[in-house]
Amino acid sequence: MVSKTDDIPASVPNCNQVDLADEVDGAQDSKETTNTSLKDSCACGHGADTAMMNGGGAHDHTEEVESKQDGSGEADGGEESNEQEVIVIQDTGFTVKIQAPGTEPFDLQVSPQEMVQEIHQVLMDREDTCHRTCFSLQLDGNVLDNFAELKSIEGLQEGSLLKVVEEPYTVREARIHVRHIRDLLKSLDPSDAYNGVDCNSLSFLSIFTDGDLGDSGKRKKKGNELEQIDCTPPEHILPGSKERPLVPLQPQNKDWKPMQCLKVLTMSGWNPPPGNRKMHGDLMYLYMVTVEERHVSVTASTRGFYLNQSTTYTFNPKPANPSFLSHSLVELLSQISPAFKKNFTALQKKRVQRHPFERIATPFQVYSWTAPQVDHAMDCVRAEDAYTSRLGYEEHIPGQTRDWNEELQTTRELARKNLPERLLRERAIFKVHSDFAAAATRGAMAVIDGNVMAINPGEETRMQMFIWNNIFFSLGFDVRDHYRELGGDAAAHAAPTNDLNGVRAYGAVDVEGLYTLGTVVVDYRGYRVTAQSIIPGILEREQEQSVIYGSIDFGKTVVSHSKYLELLEKTSRPLKVQRHGVLNEKNEAVELCSSVECKGIIGNDGRHYILDLLRTFPPDLNFLPVEGEELPPESQRQGFPRQHRHRLACLRQELIEAFVEHRYLLFMKMAALQLMQQKANKDTNKTPSSEAPALPNTETSESSSETSTETLTESNADATQTQKSSSDAPKPPATEVSTDGADQTDDSTSADSPATTANGPLEPAATQNGECKSPLEGKEPEESIPGLAQAKELAESLVAEDGSGIDPKSREVVLNACKAVGSISNTSFDIRFNPDIFSPGVRFPEDSADDVQKQKQLLKDAASFLVSCQIPSLVKDCLDHSALPMDGSTLTEALHQRGINVRYLGTVMEFVDKTPAKAQLEHFYRIGISELITRCAKHIFKTYLQGVELSALSAAVSHFLNCFLSSFPDAVAHLPPDELVSRRKNRKRRNRVPGGGDNTAWASLTPSELWKNIASEAQSYYHFTIQCESVDQVVERYGLQKTTLLREISVKTGIQILIKEYNFDSRHKPAFTEEDILNIFPVVKHVNPKASDAFHFFQSGQAKVQQGFLKEGCELINEALNLFNNVYGAMHVEICACLRLLARLNYIMGDHPEALSNQQKAVLMSERVLGIEHPNTIQEYMHLALYCFANGQLSTALKLLYRARYLMLLVCGEDHPEMALLDSNIGLVLHGVMEYDLSLRFLENALAINTKYHGPRSLKVALSHHLVARVYESKAEFRSALQHEKEGYTIYKNQVGETHEKTKESSEYLKYLTQQAVALQRTMNEIYKNGSNASIMPLKFTAPSMASVLEQLNIINGIIFIPLSQKDLENLKAEVQRRQQLQESGKIEEQTEDSPLELEDKIPID
Repeated sequence: MVSKTDDIPASVPNCNQVDLADEVDGAQDSKETTNTSLKDSCACGHGADTAMMNGGGAHDHTEEVESKQDGSGEADGGEESNEQEVIVIQDTGFTVKIQAPGTEPFDLQVSPQEMVQEIHQVLMDREDTCHRTCFSLQLDGNVLDNFAELKSIEGLQEGSLLKVVEEPYTVREARIHVRHIRDLLKSLDPSDAYNGVDCNSLSFLSIFTDGDLGDSGKRKKKGNELEQIDCTPPEHILPGSKERPLVPLQPQNKDWKPMQCLKVLTMSGWNPPPGNRKMHGDLMYLYMVTVEERHVSVTASTRGFYLNQSTTYTFNPKPANPSFLSHSLVELLSQISPAFKKNFTALQKKRVQRHPFERIATPFQVYSWTAPQVDHAMDCVRAEDAYTSRLGYEEHIPGQTRDWNEELQTTRELARKNLPERLLRERAIFKVHSDFAAAATRGAMAVIDGNVMAINPGEETRMQMFIWNNIFFSLGFDVRDHYRELGGDAAAHAAPTNDLNGVRAYGAVDVEGLYTLGTVVVDYRGYRVTAQSIIPGILEREQEQSVIYGSIDFGKTVVSHSKYLELLEKTSRPLKVQRHGVLNEKNEAVELCSSVECKGIIGNDGRHYILDLLRTFPPDLNFLPVEGEELPPESQRQGFPRQHRHRLACLRQELIEAFVEHRYLLFMKMAALQLMQQKANKDTNKTPSSEAPALPNTETSESSSETSTETLTESNADATQTQKSSSDAPKPPATEVSTDGADQTDDSTSADSPATTANGPLEPAATQNGECKSPLEGKEPEESIPGLAQAKELAESLVAEDGSGIDPKSREVVLNACKAVGSISNTSFDIRFNPDIFSPGVRFPEDSADDVQKQKQLLKDAASFLVSCQIPSLVKDCLDHSALPMDGSTLTEALHQRGINVRYLGTVMEFVDKTPAKAQLEHFYRIGISELITRCAKHIFKTYLQGVELSALSAAVSHFLNCFLSSFPDAVAHLPPDELVSRRKNRKRRNRVPGGGDNTAWASLTPSELWKNIASEAQSYYHFTIQCESVDQVVERYGLQKTTLLREISVKTGIQILIKEYNFDSRHKPAFTEEDILNIFPVVKHVNPKASDAFHFFQSGQAKVQQGFLKEGCELINEALNLFNNVYGAMHVEICACLRLLARLNYIMGDHPEALSNQQKAVLMSERVLGIEHPNTIQEYMHLALYCFANGQLSTALKLLYRARYLMLLVCGEDHPEMALLDSNIGLVLHGVMEYDLSLRFLENALAINTKYHGPRSLKVALSHHLVARVYESKAEFRSALQHEKEGYTIYKNQVGETHEKTKESSEYLKYLTQQAVALQRTMNEIYKNGSNASIMPLKFTAPSMASVLEQLNIINGIIFIPLSQKDLENLKAEVQRRQQLQESGKIEEQTEDSPLELEDKIPID
């Protein structure tokens, strides 16, 4: 753990938004709100905040807790027990004294949980002891065990003195020492980050903040004498600028001009020492050249390092005179090279000053798509790493290679009864996963580069399989016609990612005793490689013998096994997989609880493994035409079913969750309506007991009742969330059409009508902005809904009792509701899918025909639910800005969160095209088109690369980019010079490496051909028509930017290009040459293990903040931070979100310096973990600028905002709703430093963008007008000021009414402006009349006060401070709780965008 090393508290968490959504249902809102509530300025109804109130916080808790019960049989009562457990972790720390040779003793704060090894790490990082690696720590003369926890050491207490004692070297220790010294010398050198090795990545924040912000920022408070700030941004950042330069993406960091300490440090050619020298203690020989050009040979011996008398060509191992024997290389070099001594000290000073987050390794490698030309320096350690497998001293693990499977599975088996155990377990799982992902990536690259021998070398290249470092590698081709029925190579390419999603899903359910393989999917140089850990014993036996569950031939022969059924049964509910029977080759029914391809194998270690999880989720019928099956009309109207490249298209887990929640709501409504009727009937009959239906229920057996109630609570919990997130999209189908309030009495209609329309929601009437109105919304809701709410409560109780007092009527109610929603049980709500429906070759027993029919219907409903609910709800969220994608990755994420696969991108774009409010979706449409085009280009690039041999790679890539992006019409490829191409024509060499194609077909590609292919790919894959024949037409027609397209294609394919200005538009020469292509990286997909307890704390913290308990929320989130840190180490995306929220809370509670420090960490982490120009990073920069401004660091705030604007221009261009917020921020800060003309340029741009995307009547626009008016007032141009303020006033008056405080404020300001204008006019008249001797009234030209600017900044960033008395607070909390209850019961319809300012809107959240 690095926490200690870097003098930062042991806490640093963050929310991996990318996968959060994949793995935790509830995460959806938390992520979205983070993006949104910033946007919603003062008086706009914060749609998102409300969404969070039901979604983000409390309910996910229940769900996770249940899964815990399910998994480990222990029910921790959610938070309460957690809070007790937490205390265990935080034993108080204490201080020890450390005495190292040659330094003064110093104090070190340690905690009892730490291991002695962590103190070692701290010492190896400290400026004054960093050159020591081979030492032991001793307490009173006793050596401490490295792996002992401090609390277990006798006599170690507050104030103990630990001595650092130098130990004799071994070969291993000597190598570790040399490696460590090399790392210290390279510590400021960014080349590892550019080359994407050792989990290094780039960060540029410190360039814009001139070092650290915190306390050192106070020194630079020149900001207040305003003159010294130069506020003018570079030309390309100003609004309206058309150029998008690339070079500023990586500003030059002066620290990176490395101070040279040493010219050469390398292993000597005299290694290893001969036998007689070994017996003198020689371990190895080094060769060095100092800065002063002195060449020396050094012996590493057991006692340390000394100079010997060897030269390059003569071996003389005797010590030189003087030999300078030193225990550390640094001490030796400091004696022989003055320059080394001086520069090394300076270098370490700088290294220690850098923020720890700039140097800690990230958990997974992040690659940069641009890099400067870096000088290639000599480096022995790098050279050695490249040619030896580095496994020898990886993480100091004894033994050569790691048994990945054993490590992955044993970590899963660790105990998880209480919090400390779970933390240990999750930390171990996370660590092994990230190591495995790194090893698998290296292996996959080695395989494609041809450096690994195949295990079946006789076969042709595409069929080969590989084993390297205990990992099994296979290529994504259809080997042995395995997938012939399913779409051949296309299916073989899709299967690994489906399989990975399956592994992720089963891993998240985490059933004890059920094991999945470590799986990583790597795309590299046009090939897809699947890396898997190896089941013990599987290589020794034939597959037929080892599979004891499932099928190896897609369902022709099927076997089952009771233990597997028992284990998989536990995953059936959370994964919504129905247990079902299929027929084997002998026509016998076989029970399965997964798809047939899922194979169960018991390894030699006795563990039950499942693999081939590619059909964990049910098929997507919109892309799977089946003869004789009709899809619901909603799907047909959109042109489904469509032929897809392969038959493995399945629905996403998020969609299944959303669909089930949707059905659950429907179920509750139906039960409620029927109960209301019964009640109404009773009232008419004047029966005495009117409350009868509330008691009963319908379960008989204990066990099943337990599952049913759990199902209910789980779905119910999420139901509210989805209802919000899918924006109250079409509510339930036709049932409601017939119900008119509570007075419907005819029992039979309500029971039957649903059955007839059970195939998914009726076509919702699309209203003006593409939202769906359900039939119910139109009917006088006041009457129908209140009764409905009570009936719902009845229904809840009805379904949740344990079935003691059943009355037949209520049983009938539940039965009818179950039938209507397609539940698999007749006594409780329970929807599950049979993943084998529509699988070719799978046959079902006769007696389940009925069931199969039901399942087919469910699948059709789910497919039409995606088209008729999820896509409209996505578009609606974009319209009201609760979803704001900025680039391809955030768009994909928005689709995935709603369960929409990317293959629907064309459908989504068409939907947007038909939306009446298309103008307000222009940004979304543009991002969608660019994503669609770059994905088509990626598909083509993949096959294009497969035919390129290694020596022509850079030429081929640059040629492709020229055809894709350059306006040069006849891009010609430069073939490599002939002498490099082997003369021997390919004599059917069978053992070529996979990446060793040696044809030159790629060179014949032309731009027009490529764009034709892109258009036809878009048509065949996405069913979307692009009418363009060249890049320039596309750019013109859809308003795209070439830089953006370049970024998207590079990121998707792993290309790294030289950072320089490219002239894309020249018609005379191509934009790229082969020198511009620096590297090609792998694109890696893997599972992201989660820190579940930390995530709970984070969510309950968010929920508390929602309810206005800021302090409690803050404590919970701090706690989450510690736990995240405990599991993930210091760097992780989820820690980022945690820090961001914490900073926001600090800011709201008035602790600006703390806010600044947390947000600085969030920015650094976002740059390091997501990338320097990722949309989240841009947002983090904006928050940081706000806190800088509040801290009085104005020039820094401006620099950060300009950086954010530059990145945003690069990523998505100027025309994006988020740009309005950014420009308002910049304009306000410029107004504050009295740069009025500049300020106006930004604010007027913001006004234009707001008007375009929010509509001219929006409150955001009113606020924009007001901000512009204030700048005109400062310039004394009162006429313009009045004009803008009047516009604003009109909007307020129409939207929120005369009496609203906003309208009043605006009218006051108008009066003030009018007075000022009149005064000015008088003065002017006076001057005209009386010439120079006029008596001039002094006018008040006010420079805006910092406080007023800050107030406006807070408003536009959605932070509103309300001075509240204690009583107000109580009322506010009561109000919030009341609203939550209302929302649970579904009373509140979603607030419209421009609703009056509501109370809860004022609770600032992130």
